[in-house]
Amino acid sequence: MKFIKKSYVALILLIMYAPVAILMVYSFNDSKLPIWKGFTLKWYEEIFRDYSIQQAFYNTILVAVISSIIATIIGTLAAVGIEKMIGWKKSLMMNITYIPLLSSEIVTGVSLMLLFSALNLPLGITTLILSHITFSIPYVILSIMPKLKQLNYNTYEAALDLGATPWYAFKKVILPEILPGVLAGLFIAFTLSIDDFIISFFNTGAGVDTLSIKVYSMTRKGVAPTINAISTIMFATIIIVLITSNVMASRKQKKLNKINKRI
Repeated sequence: MKFIKKSYVALILLIMYAPVAILMVYSFNDSKLPIWKGFTLKWYEEIFRDYSIQQAFYNTILVAVISSIIATIIGTLAAVGIEKMIGWKKSLMMNITYIPLLSSEIVTGVSLMLLFSALNLPLGITTLILSHITFSIPYVILSIMPKLKQLNYNTYEAALDLGATPWYAFKKVILPEILPGVLAGLFIAFTLSIDDFIISFFNTGAGVDTLSIKVYSMTRKGVAPTINAISTIMFATIIIVLITSNVMASRKQKKLNKINKRI
């Protein structure tokens, strides 16, 4: 029975990651055809010689960094506010938070595009950042909520009784306790922003491309080995960010557990 379970898991992982592995291997292939002819790094060198790809990479990182930081700040404050609610108000806010997650990305993308059009806001880097902030906030909130449920609010109340201001008490008492969730939300928002295509496609202007949009435009002319190289870099970046996020959150949680045991 254990063998069947392990085989099933292995099969699922194989189906999920085999195409990615093949793509990464062919990014080092010294041929434009899907036939292995030798190892090369020329497709990666070509990326750094192409100004349009460099600009798309710069836009992707810029949007991801700005949107993830702002979304994390807004999401953290929103999560704290929702956690303090009671009854139907809290249930209502949580249901509203789930709506963007359950909605199709194309619906979200078109809705934001129509909103920017109604506000006479020209599509460009600004609308791209705003749209990424919008779809990232629910993920940040849901990453922080479990940590808030584990929080002992008596410590926060004690800090207020001892003369601390609400902001100082939040910074010194609540924030350190929920920091693993905040960091997890930050990295999730960052990876989602790098990976997003549909919402970016509908809310960017002419000449403002992200890597996902650039890859899409290149595939319309045929699948070039450069696309394999770009996709490999994107995949590796996301994996590194996720591993870093998990390691940091794990270390922080271990430190908190040690402190709690001593207390």
